[in-house]
Amino acid sequence: MSKSRVLIVGAGLAGTATAIRLLRFARRPLEVVLLEKRPDYRSAGVAYHREGNPWDHVFNIQAGRMSLFREDVLDFVRWANSEADRRGWPARWAEHEFVEQGPAPRRIFQDYLTERLAEARREACPGVVLVEADGEAVDMNVRSAGVDVTVRRPSVGGLGAGPGPEPALLSVLSADHVVLATGLELREPPFAAEVLTHPSFVRNPFSEAGVRKLETLPSEATVAIVGSVLSAYDSAGLLLRQGHTGRIHLISRTGTVFRTYPAGHEHRVLRLPCPSALLEPYRNREEFVARVWSEWEAACSTVAREHPGVHPSVIAERVAKAWEPYLPEVVERIPSAELRGLLDEFSTAIAAFRVGAVEYTMAVIERAMRPADGPVKLVVGAVERVTPVASGRLVVSVATAERRRSIEADLVVSHFGREWDYSRVGRPLWRNLLRKGIAVPHERTGRGLEVDAQGTLLGPDGEPAGPISAVGVPREGDELVRNGRTGAFAFNLAAIKNQSIAVAARVVAELELLEDGPAQDMDQFRCDVGELGEAARGGFEEAVLLEVRRLATRTRRERELLDSRVDACIRAIGGRPALPGPPGLPGLPKEAFRRERLMRVVVNRAAVGRLTDVSVTPLQLRRQLGLANEPGTADAEDPRD
Repeated sequence: MSKSRVLIVGAGLAGTATAIRLLRFARRPLEVVLLEKRPDYRSAGVAYHREGNPWDHVFNIQAGRMSLFREDVLDFVRWANSEADRRGWPARWAEHEFVEQGPAPRRIFQDYLTERLAEARREACPGVVLVEADGEAVDMNVRSAGVDVTVRRPSVGGLGAGPGPEPALLSVLSADHVVLATGLELREPPFAAEVLTHPSFVRNPFSEAGVRKLETLPSEATVAIVGSVLSAYDSAGLLLRQGHTGRIHLISRTGTVFRTYPAGHEHRVLRLPCPSALLEPYRNREEFVARVWSEWEAACSTVAREHPGVHPSVIAERVAKAWEPYLPEVVERIPSAELRGLLDEFSTAIAAFRVGAVEYTMAVIERAMRPADGPVKLVVGAVERVTPVASGRLVVSVATAERRRSIEADLVVSHFGREWDYSRVGRPLWRNLLRKGIAVPHERTGRGLEVDAQGTLLGPDGEPAGPISAVGVPREGDELVRNGRTGAFAFNLAAIKNQSIAVAARVVAELELLEDGPAQDMDQFRCDVGELGEAARGGFEEAVLLEVRRLATRTRRERELLDSRVDACIRAIGGRPALPGPPGLPGLPKEAFRRERLMRVVVNRAAVGRLTDVSVTPLQLRRQLGLANEPGTADAEDPRD
């Protein structure tokens, strides 16, 4: 190949975010291939594609938290107000002025991602190109200098490495690095085996067909919605906003109800002490849950007392966020089997503590649930079976605490959720990767895959399986045990922002080093910033701050200027510190050049660490990094934290 190639499998949110970062970060010729099997999911995925999101589906969180760029927190709001093409929008949104704390329709996010990807492509350095290819990755083989990916496709524009039998629609695409951004995997509901194809059963409510069934349902129909996660509120809210009067049963195993964010709610990060009782040895489930609850109540009381400005409805969210840095040490004490059981049992409750929903979504649900005779009823129990009856309706059998109950419905909507155990996923790609040991299910949690701290897939021996990284959902288990991020926060937009930065920066840095000479063992060059005291006095800190600005800058011209300044700082550092070099390897660049290249890697990693710091809010981050009013980033800094 004439230039390095990175193949991203999946062009939804995670894949698009990673592609944008690669296009921005690459300083040398690079081909970024963005492979997607469903064209309607491109720059959207299942969560944001237009066909599966009618205009009444809004983001669960505030519009001001939906920027793709953590370093530019209001980018989405600015785009929606001043750049978005509103032709074809319904009147209520066409005239709407979006604000940081307010709602926004989910379907416009696809336009936002599409336009930001196009901008990154235009502003990429010479020789850095984006190829958007249609097809499904079904297999991979790791070779000495990269990965061969088997693609089932209608066409990938002649990118295949071999001719391949066209009738089989298979080709092989070679890449120096692969990024897996495959998104959510659909979980098969065990209770619905008899009705999966029944016209009164909606398996995927975020599909075009699922939305059509909800929108065309008679207003007096009886509906059973399985699950009470936030996505279930979307289905109930859609029905209610179009005037539905029939009974809507929200069936929840735990009875969890999500909170409504107060007006003017802003994301903040509190500093709370470690819940020390949770660091005691694990004894059993009941004793541990009791300790968690005791520490939780104490922490919530502390926030209410010491932070009176925090609205009562978001105290739980503040505590859950503040505990994240402590959770890895807590989780380490729990045996794997027990940990898996706790996650299965409390996953919905954890999600409800960690996040709420905007008033636009919740108000219509709450109004419908409040009166005793309201149309929405919460049914607490486990769905055992859904069966058809002669009338064409479906009967949902629910085991409640008191008795078994049967609910007959005209439509059953399943929000049963995603499959987090990759050993159960039926897609050819995952079956093949697991069979070959290229991917391994996460042992501690049973959720996602085994990866290292940088998101590189690990094989059965715990070593990197090859130049293959993951972004988003496949890292769920690792995010919990390594970073304390729970539930969907292990793979939501906030997590993907940081993962895409770190993966793209690492891939670009390693490809550059490989181009400069033979493959090196990168571990011997790893350097903690704390060990660079002499370098800091010689310009290291200045180089890091300039690199932060370069990584955050959208325009090519400004990035190239900052790149030159970073290189000048590194040259000024000179020979300090004395970085270890592998002796006796022929053909390497001269020592001074090699030290400069490796110092550039150290500077880049330090900058990435600053840019992905989750101990502060994005607005605080901008101020700390000196990004306010920087050309090519945001227009201005918000004065609030």
